[in-house]
Amino acid sequence: MKKTILLSATLLALSSCGIYNKYKAAEEVPEGLYGTEVNATDTTNFGNLSWKEVFTDPYLQRLIDSALVRNTDMRTAHLKVQEAEAALLTARLSYLPMIAVAPEGGISGGANGFQPKTYTLPVTASWEIDIFGKNTNKKRQAQAAYEQSMEYEQAVKTQLVAAVANTYYTLLMLDAQYEIARATETAWSKSVDVTRAMKEAGMVNEAALAQTEATYYSICTTVLDLKEQVNQAQNSLCLLLADVPHNIERGQIANQQFPESLSVGIPVQMLANRPDVRSAEWALAQAFYGTNAARSAFYPSITLGGTAGWTNSLGGVIVSPAQFIASAVASLTEPLFNRGANIAQLRIAKAQQEEARLAFEQTLLNAGVEVNEALEQYQTARAKVQYYDKQVASLTQAARSTSLLMQHGSTTYLEVLTAQQTLLNAQMNQVANRVTEIQSIITLYQALGGGRM
Repeated sequence: MKKTILLSATLLALSSCGIYNKYKAAEEVPEGLYGTEVNATDTTNFGNLSWKEVFTDPYLQRLIDSALVRNTDMRTAHLKVQEAEAALLTARLSYLPMIAVAPEGGISGGANGFQPKTYTLPVTASWEIDIFGKNTNKKRQAQAAYEQSMEYEQAVKTQLVAAVANTYYTLLMLDAQYEIARATETAWSKSVDVTRAMKEAGMVNEAALAQTEATYYSICTTVLDLKEQVNQAQNSLCLLLADVPHNIERGQIANQQFPESLSVGIPVQMLANRPDVRSAEWALAQAFYGTNAARSAFYPSITLGGTAGWTNSLGGVIVSPAQFIASAVASLTEPLFNRGANIAQLRIAKAQQEEARLAFEQTLLNAGVEVNEALEQYQTARAKVQYYDKQVASLTQAARSTSLLMQHGSTTYLEVLTAQQTLLNAQMNQVANRVTEIQSIITLYQALGGGRM
């Protein structure tokens, strides 16, 4: 009874020291993390959708599938997971005894040519009893490292999906702008012909013709610039695919569709999928168990050892069967002279744990800012859509009217030039705003940790 009470008291004391405590996941986030203007009360979360539900363009889906298989960063992240998995296996195996076989044999010279032969075939084993949580904390630390590597792989996946989508939609924007510039170039070429005819008829002067031609040449250079940018965007996609430069099959910006509702969920749910937040918390868990392991170093190590095997060197002769040998030993190693080093290691571990806690808090703050900015960008781009539509419609009518008025001599060529140039700029901005809207959706999806499925 006394031994039982003593053992219970010892285990209670060890538990109060914290060497057996498990890390508890953080359940609270800073107040006002997502900004006062963000409505985050919905129970559904846009980040919970699979990337195929968000990006429905079949050409883009094929590109993302290819990137997830071929991209070098993705493959490297997968190898890191395998490394962490092997380290976790090593930590789990530390609970098992160490077993070794060390056979020995020899021949001795003797009288009358007699050469006695001896052999020993021992099997040795040692087993450290994990009473003070040394191996347990190392295993838990390795488990946290494995989970962190999984989140790192997920972070690379999320970033890769977003990068491919962003580059793809940028390519579609450049395609649309290129077509607009080509159409404007064709229309302006006709304007040059009309202006040249009007000059020959004495309706406009040389300055009007020269200005019209100069504008046409400027549009021609814009077409060439856009063509080059299209090629660069394709090359960027090829790099993400870990492939050589080639033409990318793709759709059109006007045909892209996205989920109508972009609910972000309540604050805890908003962060539930973010791999950087989860990775930072697993890093905090690693530091927590590192501190526990540092505390365990103050306690003694208990090791059981033994030897078993066969030998013929215990008095038996060649004609006799081998004799069985066995021995057992237990040892207790108490740290006496390295207490100062253990204290220093514990201080280091506590400091590292505090650093991990601060890094986790900063990651939460960064996440809140990213979600807030993505929502604001999306709402702003959506609000601009109707104004760009009305602006382009009005400028199209103005360009058509001024061109007709110029042909009848009731307006000047400068008004025509201004109307056409303003219309071109508005059309370009309209397409760019559509891509900004799409990219804000991608940013919000990434900020909510989307892309897990």
